[in-house]
Amino acid sequence: MSAVTGATTSTGVAVGEVVLEAVDVSKSFFGVTVLHGMSIALRAGTVHGLVGENGAGKSTLMKIIAGVQGADTGRILLEGREVHFHHPVQAMNAGVATVFQEFNLLPDRTVAENVFLGREPRKGPFVDNRTMLARTAELLAGLGVDFIDPGAKVSSLSVAEQQVVEITKALSVDAKVISMDEPTAALADHEVELLYGIIRSLTARGVAILYVSHRLKEIFDLCDDITVLKDGSLVSTGPAGDLNPDELVRRMVGRSISTFFPPALPDTEVGATRLQVTGGGNGYVTGIDLALRAGEIVGVAGLQGSGRTELAEAIFGAVPFTRGELQLDGAVVRIDRPRTAVRRGIALITEDRKAQGLALGQSVLDNALLVIRGVLPSRTSAARSEVPSILESLEVSSQGTGQEVQFLSGGNQQKVVLAKWLVTEPIVVLLDEPTRGIDVGAKVAVYDLMRELAARGVAILMISSELPEVIGMSDRILVMHDGRIAAELPAGSSEETVLAAATGTLQQPDTAASQQEEAS
Repeated sequence: MSAVTGATTSTGVAVGEVVLEAVDVSKSFFGVTVLHGMSIALRAGTVHGLVGENGAGKSTLMKIIAGVQGADTGRILLEGREVHFHHPVQAMNAGVATVFQEFNLLPDRTVAENVFLGREPRKGPFVDNRTMLARTAELLAGLGVDFIDPGAKVSSLSVAEQQVVEITKALSVDAKVISMDEPTAALADHEVELLYGIIRSLTARGVAILYVSHRLKEIFDLCDDITVLKDGSLVSTGPAGDLNPDELVRRMVGRSISTFFPPALPDTEVGATRLQVTGGGNGYVTGIDLALRAGEIVGVAGLQGSGRTELAEAIFGAVPFTRGELQLDGAVVRIDRPRTAVRRGIALITEDRKAQGLALGQSVLDNALLVIRGVLPSRTSAARSEVPSILESLEVSSQGTGQEVQFLSGGNQQKVVLAKWLVTEPIVVLLDEPTRGIDVGAKVAVYDLMRELAARGVAILMISSELPEVIGMSDRILVMHDGRIAAELPAGSSEETVLAAATGTLQQPDTAASQQEEAS
């Protein structure tokens, strides 16, 4: 959490002084009200958490504050003065910056060029590149970042580094308020710690942070205040210390969730091996030996770059194994492309639902039939009749199967991705970050679906960066390190053990025993 109210920041700003207020803000789209008289106050030098289920109105409120959308009613006050932003550039110039999930960076430009885009320092008629690089370096240093070259192209940076560039861009206009939308969604654990440090640096300078996240641990780690939205209305706002995780979830979803991770269904049986890889390898992973059994959920953990996604892509044939053997239900098969995988009963739910999972401009129905139409066209008619019941079972909230998926919440978009694969009736399901960027209620729906699939005899491989999710849902845990499976751990293993394996420091039991014998 930030400094105590009543203190001053490093810039002399009083902590707790209200910097930005949204007062009685309402917004409707096509006759549907998505914000009902919403009010929120952001204080200097503090982090204000904004939470709620997908579709609660969080993104709409952020966009109104950022100048992306205008409010139908209500006021936005900046340092006590009413402001009207008609474009994000207006908001940024006034000191209100937003770091959205989808970065607004030019990949072929340098870090410095992105930071000062449209505001380049000049020497006569020419851009003063030397000054621009120097100022960018100063801004990065102010955040405690010394590993990003201001002259490097943005395309060469990691997701975490690109996020730092977005924050640096906000600081370059002396931002008083910075809104962050799911800032850790695509970050590994060690990168999350980097972001934590940057946020603390920002609040020490008096910046007010609006922090939107579905990760409750982050909300309680970072936030001084928490505002809860539900169905476009304010549920509560107040100090974070007045809440605990269970109470926060109850306010978000309207009901208590006794456990985030439902147990296996009573009729679930772990059966014969459905998929087996022996000695699998390609340019990204090597020495892969794994078996997935019917009715089993196997979790895959590891740091970013460890080969987790590459493992799923190899099994699915997107980047196929070039060595080793793969068996499905005991028969040796060659999966050399995704189309073959689909025909063999393998489904891959990718981590980026918008870029890889959905056709955003098409309807819910068209998206649900994407794979069937493309790979198994003879089953299109039968699948079409199944889609409504599948969508109903997933509790997809939409205006009907004809609604474009771009207008659905993140959680409902993810459910449409799941529906797209369920109609193929897979026997093996590969899930890559299946709950990224969705709220706790939608997460539980995904977990319930995984349990139902396992009860039907489907073999499931789940990749996740959230260790509690891996531990809570897995019958076994595979840990990737440097393109290899570094360890296989039993259900219920501790986060410390998983991290030790992910970093290559886990001491195997036989090694430990031999060392003890030597010591004695």
